[in-house]
Amino acid sequence: MSDLVLFSKLSNLPQNLKVEVMDYIEFLEKKHKTSKPHPKAGCMKGTFKMADDFDAPLEDFKDYM
Repeated sequence: MSDLVLFSKLSNLPQNLKVEVMDYIEFLEKKHKTSKPHPKAGCMKGTFKMADDFDAPLEDFKDYM
């Protein structure tokens, strides 16, 4: 749909409907601006450090081993 077709349809609407259209356009603009881009795989690389003894048995489970 071209801008000219939209403008001609909008100009034929009564004033109260033009206000509703304007509200809806503002809603769509706000919705579009607040959408956040999805994080990419690997973007957190280097953020976390795993302990060297991560796989070592825990003292708390000594009785169960």
